[in-house]
Amino acid sequence: MRMWFRKLAQVAALMLGLVCLSVEASPSVATQGYLLIDEYVDRHPEQRALMTQFAAQVQAPAEPLASPPERALRIAVVYPGKQVSGYWRRSDMALARRLERLDIPFEIKAFFSRPGEDLDLQEQQLADALAWQPDYLAFTLDALPHRRMIERILAKQQTRLILQNITTPLADWHQTPPFLYVGFDHVEGTKLLAERMFEIIDYHGKYLMLYAAQGYVSEMRGGTFEAAAAEHPGIDQVEAFYTYADASRAYRATHVALKQHPDLKMIFASATDTALGALRALREADRLDVLINGWGGGKAELAALQKGELDLTVMRMNDDSGIAMAEAIKLDLMQAPSQVPHIFSGRLELVEHSVSPGVLEHLERRAFRLSDLAIDSEEKSGEEGDVKSDEGGSGDLEGDHDLEEDGI
Repeated sequence: MRMWFRKLAQVAALMLGLVCLSVEASPSVATQGYLLIDEYVDRHPEQRALMTQFAAQVQAPAEPLASPPERALRIAVVYPGKQVSGYWRRSDMALARRLERLDIPFEIKAFFSRPGEDLDLQEQQLADALAWQPDYLAFTLDALPHRRMIERILAKQQTRLILQNITTPLADWHQTPPFLYVGFDHVEGTKLLAERMFEIIDYHGKYLMLYAAQGYVSEMRGGTFEAAAAEHPGIDQVEAFYTYADASRAYRATHVALKQHPDLKMIFASATDTALGALRALREADRLDVLINGWGGGKAELAALQKGELDLTVMRMNDDSGIAMAEAIKLDLMQAPSQVPHIFSGRLELVEHSVSPGVLEHLERRAFRLSDLAIDSEEKSGEEGDVKSDEGGSGDLEGDHDLEEDGI
């Protein structure tokens, strides 16, 4: 009978445009060969001191470059920023503001697309970015096709490649590594969430897994949570869906799961947009008793926490990643690339709905210390300064709503 209900749920999911997985399914196909930070440092012990020193440099005030380059640096970023979330755009802003404070002349050309779906567009955007002949190129690695795109860039060595939102190096690239892996440790953040969520439900109950897109982020977040849950016999995953970090898909998936499993106790959401879509379904069903997390701790997640609707999130000190990119570029210009660690992983904080307003305000000041300043400046001036954006046909992204949330 249980299998019949599961099949019915999967048929309903397909009719609603969702990708439903069996509970035995795994999104790990695209993530083989990655080394977790501790494993990488064990293989490269010299990196530990470099990472510590560089992290201190990121947290310290900017020290302007003594001899700035005569021409403006060209920096291209190709990001899945076509989502409600603001993580990618805030990263751009933090990078730009830190470069300004370092007295480094620059021009940033940004290309945005949707996460997990616009792969053909991303490939074209990469080609357009490379045709611009940038000194530095920031990209990400999530879906399997990204790996092939990146390997072609690494082989040609035409630009310094920064891989954003990934802190687990690929073993296959040890001979031709990117200039920097930068972001926030998905595994560490998910373990923080899992430990607390299991404690809250007293290590017993059914949960729904909401992945983001098929690939790296879903495996590192969702896969880590699944592995942790499997250690507790009383915790049972009943459904799993790919939402592609799309709020409407997460809403529909949660709607299906609630109908089939009225005793659902917990939802793990792998991204901000996913969490907010699921939260809408819980609100409409009057099921805010179901435990649900966020991932990233952007403005919308924090607002939902303060309302008591979202239970907890792992909050990135968002601007760390953009500042780290700027500091790595500075060291490169100083002819000291050996001082740039292979990996930079920003700070994470577990935040619950019971957080006091004072503590939350302090965390927000730390997390958005440069990007908030950039937003305030742009609102007053109505200009974007030296950051150019090419949406590549991906739609209108202008307006403050794009900066309200922190996502995948």
